[in-house]
Amino acid sequence: MALDIRPHAEGAALPLRVQPKAKRAAVLGAHGGALKVAVTAPPEDGRANDAVLALLRDALNLSRARLALLSGHTSRSKVVLVRDVTPEQLAALVARFASP
Repeated sequence: MALDIRPHAEGAALPLRVQPKAKRAAVLGAHGGALKVAVTAPPEDGRANDAVLALLRDALNLSRARLALLSGHTSRSKVVLVRDVTPEQLAALVARFASP
């Protein structure tokens, strides 16, 4: 299933499905139009959100300033802003993770 990456005024919006308190942190692939990620941090005090952004920074080789959480601060379904990219460029960056 293709990811539902949307254009945003500052770049592109990437939908995520997050699994907190996982045994290991990883990008798991596409899940219902979103990129599924697992983080070891618990969903308390924003720790899982911070871990998600750190995981994406490392996996996509992006700087901290290029990622921001747009929505889903207290939900497993989140939307992350990736600044200074088009939806097509972002799709190319995450393609290796979203492939079946």
